[in-house]
Amino acid sequence: MRRTLEECRLYGIVDTGYVPAEGLAACARELCEGDVRVLQLRAKGWTTEQLVSAAPPVQEVCRAAGALFVMNDDPTAAAELGADAVHVGQDAGPLAEIRRIVGERMLIGRSTHSVSQALAARDEGADYIGFGPLFPTPTKPGRPAVGLQDIATVEREVGKSIPVFCIGGITSATLPSVLAAGARRVVIVSHLLCAADRAGLARELLQRIPLL
Repeated sequence: MRRTLEECRLYGIVDTGYVPAEGLAACARELCEGDVRVLQLRAKGWTTEQLVSAAPPVQEVCRAAGALFVMNDDPTAAAELGADAVHVGQDAGPLAEIRRIVGERMLIGRSTHSVSQALAARDEGADYIGFGPLFPTPTKPGRPAVGLQDIATVEREVGKSIPVFCIGGITSATLPSVLAAGARRVVIVSHLLCAADRAGLARELLQRIPLL
C-alpha cells in the first residue's frame, strides 16, 4: 500500500457533490481506467451507516484495479470497511486517536492549509498530506485559497518524509503553474468528475506530471 501511495502522482476523489449515489462505482471505474491509483470516497453529510452500505462497490473497483481505497472523514466507517486509508481534516482531532480507531495497518492522510499545519501533520505521524486549496474551488466553497508560494517549502520540509498532494482548483489550465511551483503530486476533483471522458482526461493529466 505504501509503495502505491508513494508512486501516485494523481489522486482522485469520487465526490457525491458531483456524482449521484447510483453512479459512484461507475465513476470509480472510469478513474481507475485512467490509471488513478489512489481513490477517495467523499460523501459529506452521510452517516457512518450510509457510507458502510454504499462504499463496497467502490472499494471492489479499487481492489480490482490495484488502487488504494480511501474513506474521507469517517475513521469508524474506514475501520468497518477495512479501507486502505482514511483522510481527515484539521478538525478531526489528534491523529493518535484516529490511529486507535483504524489500527496500525491503515494509512492516514491529513488536510493541511499552511506550512505549519503540514509540519505538524508530519510530526504527528500522518502517512501523507493534502496541501491547499491552492485556488478557489467549488468543492470547498468559502475556503480561502493558499496560493502557490508555499508549495516548494512544503515539498522541501515535508515531501522528503511523506507524500504531499497539492489540491484545490487544479485543472488542465492551472496544472502547469502548480508543477512549476514545485508540486510533484496532485489531487484533482471537479475538473475530472465533470469531464465527458474521465478516463481519457486522467491519462492526459498523468502524461503531463513528471515521473517521481
